[in-house]
Amino acid sequence: MENTLSLDINKELDGKRVLVTGGTKGIGRSIVDRLFNAGATIITTARTMPNDLPASVGFIQANVSTPEGAEKIIKETLEKLGGLDILINNVGGSSSSTAGALSLSDDDWLQTFNQNLFSSVRLDRGFLPSMIKQQKGVIIHISSIQRKLPGIMTMSYSAAKAAITNYNKNLATQFGGDGIRINTVAPGFTETKAAERLIERMAENSGIDYNSARQELMDNLGGIPLGRPAKPEEVAELVAFLVSDRASYITGSEHIIDGGIIRTI
Repeated sequence: MENTLSLDINKELDGKRVLVTGGTKGIGRSIVDRLFNAGATIITTARTMPNDLPASVGFIQANVSTPEGAEKIIKETLEKLGGLDILINNVGGSSSSTAGALSLSDDDWLQTFNQNLFSSVRLDRGFLPSMIKQQKGVIIHISSIQRKLPGIMTMSYSAAKAAITNYNKNLATQFGGDGIRINTVAPGFTETKAAERLIERMAENSGIDYNSARQELMDNLGGIPLGRPAKPEEVAELVAFLVSDRASYITGSEHIIDGGIIRTI
């Protein structure tokens, strides 16, 4: 039996066909870069056309949070790649009010669940038949530690991410016998460009410097034992491991990457 620890991890995804949603910035872009460097053939998606993707990375312009956008992504991906080996459901977030439960309308809840849950449900449903046919595949759902740390200001988002964890466990149980591994990755505070802009706004609003605002944000999370936010590249490295053959016996699991914020067992 081949010792997988001796494999060249920089080429371990040669020949793998990969879709990463929301892969033009933040954690998604880091995942695209990491898997591309490991030899994968990649398509990514976003609502707007990027200008800095590698020329050999495919792109589909679509809003994955809508049924029409998901259908377009499924159709064009299967046409271009002839199937799919790895699906990274990365799109997420929320633009809903942060003023608590009574400020959230039905439309707010629906928008958040469409973006964070139903986008994944629709894509999984579209790509699972081809994975079942080939009797192999990997699906990763990017979740958040907010499913374990629900906050008043992010109520709908936290609920949607909790639903993803439950859904992931059920899906992994159902399709494990078809050789399909399905896991969630739950990042904590990750210092993406969007997070940096948030910290800059906090600093400006409070009349403090960037580092003080950054520390204030970490303190609001209860502190980070490692003393800093995650880097997007660190989340991407965890994803790269989980989609590889090095993780061939891992499925139905949630993998938290938060620097130690979650202290419960």
